[in-house]
Amino acid sequence: MLAEKTRLLEVPEAVEDEVEETTFPDERLELIFTCCHPSLGLEAQVALTLRALGGLRTEEIARAFLVPEETMKRRLSRAKRKVRDAGIPFRVPAAHRLPERLAAVLAVVYLIFNEGYGGRGDLANEALRLGAALAELMPDEAEVHGLVALMLLDDARRDARFDDGDLVLLADQDRMRWDTAKIARGRESLDRALALHAAGPYVVQAAIASLHMDEPHDWQEIAALYGELARLTGSPVVELNRAIAVAEAEGPEAGLALVDRVGLDGYQYFHSTRADLLRRLDRAEEASTEYARALELAHSEHERRFLKRRIAEVCAKVIWNEGGCWR
Repeated sequence: MLAEKTRLLEVPEAVEDEVEETTFPDERLELIFTCCHPSLGLEAQVALTLRALGGLRTEEIARAFLVPEETMKRRLSRAKRKVRDAGIPFRVPAAHRLPERLAAVLAVVYLIFNEGYGGRGDLANEALRLGAALAELMPDEAEVHGLVALMLLDDARRDARFDDGDLVLLADQDRMRWDTAKIARGRESLDRALALHAAGPYVVQAAIASLHMDEPHDWQEIAALYGELARLTGSPVVELNRAIAVAEAEGPEAGLALVDRVGLDGYQYFHSTRADLLRRLDRAEEASTEYARALELAHSEHERRFLKRRIAEVCAKVIWNEGGCWR
């Protein structure tokens, strides 16, 4: 069964030399831990596992890593060659080996969830199931509970994110459609993570997600948490989210100044974020150009419809032509 489900990796058979057995509460989670071998780099572990077990296409994995599809194809091929040429043993890790694989496993589960959050409910449900099994397997790991909390809190808003197939932003969502039971479970998982006195990236993201459930929003606190998350991850995507929070706390001009320091040209949400801040600053022509660029990069139909509506809104007071808007 193990070899059959991981055929894409094309790894050599290996003799099991670990004497310590690990009892996994879920077969699929066992496979993910097996694939995330520390002899590979973290990105290679995650990409290979997503391709072999996560139900994601190469194109979807490339989007998750913000690289072109051809680049990801080459990276996957190199990782497979390394597995084959180095004879990396492919077997279930012993219990004491689980922590060294945890970062990759968490990333795999979270990226499966993210793909599902964009509209594929089957993947979101699978990620939630894997998260619950992971919490059962490693109950003393704060980041495990942080990830479970993050997924539950985000998924609690799933039904409110779409209205007749159209994307609904957080500020416009009907809170009556939020799943209060999932919110309670998510906050309980966050409390368990915080009780373990370790605030890694998933715990911080869960804390941000929890604050997003409050009304009114404490944007200063959200911005501060994004600052801490940026320090932990060094991610430009996190910096982009911090800029959004700063824009809410201090105004769109302050947020735009931060966005313009983020090097994410070619990333859909960079352009849509910049467009929204320009729209709020009444810079319609520039906003329409940024929305159009985001539209070029959008992959889902509901996001394309949303961006087209935004373009129509910012051009309502000007004339639209192929060259853009002008007064």
